[in-house]
Amino acid sequence: MLRYLTAGESHGPELTAIIEGLPSHVPLSTDQINHQLWRRQQGYGRGGRMKIETDRVEITSGLRFGKTLGSPLTLHVINKDWKNWQERMAVEGEPPADLAVVTKPRPGHADLSGALKYAHDDVRNVLERASARNTATLVAVGAVARQLLEIFNIRIYSHLVEIGPIQVGPLEGSIEEIAARAEKSEVRVADPVKEQEIIELIKRTRKEGNSLGGIFEVVVTGVPVGLGSYSMPDRRLDARLACALMGIQAIKGVEIGLGFDAARRVGSEVHDEIFYDEKRGFYRETNGAGGIEGGISNGEPIIVRAAMKPIPTLYKPLRSVDLKTKEKYEATVERSDVCAAPAAAVVGEAVTAWTIAQAFCEKFGGDSLEEMKRNYESYLSAVRAR
Repeated sequence: MLRYLTAGESHGPELTAIIEGLPSHVPLSTDQINHQLWRRQQGYGRGGRMKIETDRVEITSGLRFGKTLGSPLTLHVINKDWKNWQERMAVEGEPPADLAVVTKPRPGHADLSGALKYAHDDVRNVLERASARNTATLVAVGAVARQLLEIFNIRIYSHLVEIGPIQVGPLEGSIEEIAARAEKSEVRVADPVKEQEIIELIKRTRKEGNSLGGIFEVVVTGVPVGLGSYSMPDRRLDARLACALMGIQAIKGVEIGLGFDAARRVGSEVHDEIFYDEKRGFYRETNGAGGIEGGISNGEPIIVRAAMKPIPTLYKPLRSVDLKTKEKYEATVERSDVCAAPAAAVVGEAVTAWTIAQAFCEKFGGDSLEEMKRNYESYLSAVRAR
């Protein structure tokens, strides 16, 4: 079973991830992981933290001479800002006498519910772990999964389809062409005209002290038929993807294929007719299902979209109540983004890569990459023979 665990606080010494279940002999490049970490920090509308941190990964176990050993892989991402927080976030000892205890929960964050759940008097004990800073570990873990999938020609792309009230599209070209255009965009959109409209919108929103959300689309190509299962709800590939994407901070909705639009159409406009060709085998000419039917990948590209709410930390503060005194106040401002939807798309790629890699390892598992390749080729041969 492929699984991971992450740890670390936003202003602690480092973020850590441990991956278990990778087969041996998988070639891994830290440069490729660092590239994904860099992509997460880009985008017009990001906040001041991106100017402080330049995320780079260090692997301290499970890798030798650039290939996995089959044992747990440990990844570390150092927090450069830790040097300014060592007293306030000390692991041991007593709190400093002048420690500023955070008692003012911010609307839209985990602050109040987290403090009540874990009986914290200092909200910082909540916001440090709940922070989207921790998506750096999700991206690092996803970058590892991505390198495994690419061995089997499975590729993952993303682009923004909406930011605030501005919709992007319809777009021309293949997903590879659309993604290539989006990669060059400051806001990860494939339409240069819409890009400028969105940048102007972000500028206006920043002046207003407000924030923006957006919707991103992730597309996975090269996925074989047969990942996931209809047999139990938690084994359905669509359910697992929805869970992974909803696990990203600020994501409030997920759809697959036509998604909510499928409910607005009649059946003949939704379901993908099945065709057969001796060279191609079974195939579809449409992809309303988004590559998944009955919880199982059907061989078509997997298409998922996720809606990110506006960042809740506003420079024009919202009203709240002090946790200790119960007095009304205007919420404090932590360093924040105006729009982080382009970065969220990169995180979305990462959690999608991880989920697909998990299902792939379950289907074609083996203790070594060589064994996995044999299992994969044997399965494809059997499918082609049907």
